[in-house]
Amino acid sequence: MPWIGLSTYEFISEPDDTEMPKRLPKILIVDDEPNMLHMLSEVLQQDGFDPSCAESAQRALDMVSKESFDFILSDVRMPGMDGVQLLEQLRASGIDTMVILMSAYGTIDLALEAIRKGAYDYIAKPFKTDEVVLTLRKAAERERLRKEVVQLRKRLRDCEPSSEIVAHSEALKNILSTARQVASFESSVLITGESGTGKELLAREIHNRSPRSQGSFVGINCGAIPRHLLESELFGYVRGAFTGADKDKTGIFEEAEGGTLFLDEIAAMDPTLQVKILRTLDTGEIRRLGESRARRTSVRVLAATNEDLSAAMETGSFRRDLYFRLNVVHLHIPPLRDRKTDIPPLVEHFVSTLNKKMGLKIQHITREAKDALLAYEWKGNVRELQNVLERAMILAPGEAISLEGFPDDIRSAGTRVRDFGGDEETISLKKASKDLERVLITKALNRCGGNRSRAAGLLEISYPSLLSKIKEHGLT
Repeated sequence: MPWIGLSTYEFISEPDDTEMPKRLPKILIVDDEPNMLHMLSEVLQQDGFDPSCAESAQRALDMVSKESFDFILSDVRMPGMDGVQLLEQLRASGIDTMVILMSAYGTIDLALEAIRKGAYDYIAKPFKTDEVVLTLRKAAERERLRKEVVQLRKRLRDCEPSSEIVAHSEALKNILSTARQVASFESSVLITGESGTGKELLAREIHNRSPRSQGSFVGINCGAIPRHLLESELFGYVRGAFTGADKDKTGIFEEAEGGTLFLDEIAAMDPTLQVKILRTLDTGEIRRLGESRARRTSVRVLAATNEDLSAAMETGSFRRDLYFRLNVVHLHIPPLRDRKTDIPPLVEHFVSTLNKKMGLKIQHITREAKDALLAYEWKGNVRELQNVLERAMILAPGEAISLEGFPDDIRSAGTRVRDFGGDEETISLKKASKDLERVLITKALNRCGGNRSRAAGLLEISYPSLLSKIKEHGLT
């Protein structure tokens, strides 16, 4: 996607001797009449533009592929490819340069068609040169305001905490910090972690803080779509490409144009399709099934998996070259059982959200229920925690979540906490001591709201000793 520089409004404002000279806005004039090219070039140069000329739409496409322009001013009626077709080719190639069309044969229908296909405005010939300059000034002002809105929204997001991801543990805070740092770049990101840890939420966080936040975030689960259908879902197809293809279909890549494409469960993708994904990432081009020409695309790809890609590469089910292309930045989300200090704020968040969603008025959770949640291993991670809380809130007889509202396995974990017991079948004193130590540390952290200094005092051990034991038991 070509870079659009400072707006024309800024370029053609009165010069300020105290500032560095601004770059002149570059405009490409496309017309098959040499006299019109010469006249517009002279006029626009005098009005503070840097004009270039193309005598045909094809020549314009060649120039745009090698050089970036701030504006394109194109005639509609030209031999071969006309101005509207030029506009379509630009947009299909992922080029969003602002286009203004002009024609002596203009009609309202043609003007509406051009604007519907992405033109900024339409000028009817014959026109006064002042009209062209005024239209360009208006276009520049619109672009300036759009950029200002994008910048203000970005500043607002940077000042506000994430409304989607709840992070209290240092491990998750560090991951969020890294995610927000890489969000501003176009680099691919590979997100790994067990099912239910929040990989898509992290991908959305990266998108929302990126320059592409005004574009679409489109996600697809590569493991949920049959392999023989996944290619057409990703790239689309043209009419007649295969039996049943009775019309053109846009693929996921085109739907995400200008935004972010999230490929979840990337390890489930067939190796033959992995080759095509790799080519798209390398060339920035896609090709619909049954189509001979390639289309330019501007999409940032984020991928995720809960599988071990190292093992998949060893067996040949996942390509090494695609792995290294996706794994520019690697973010691994630890399972919830390894960051239990995130459980209390997550409970608070989900209770508040589910109260609004279901019209409930749950006010608090009993100490026994808290202890059970902290003692449980959460193989389903955050998603399982949310489902358990929703069940408990529905079954709650009053305004409190109690141990009785939990499934049997979580209630059993709570019983072990109350009884300070470990595995009921073991008679190993050493193992039982470890289990007891873990349970007591969990209870102390829960009772102190995650405050480690207070928990160390409650446990009557030193703060460094507590930190060491927290790490040993995987309670970070």
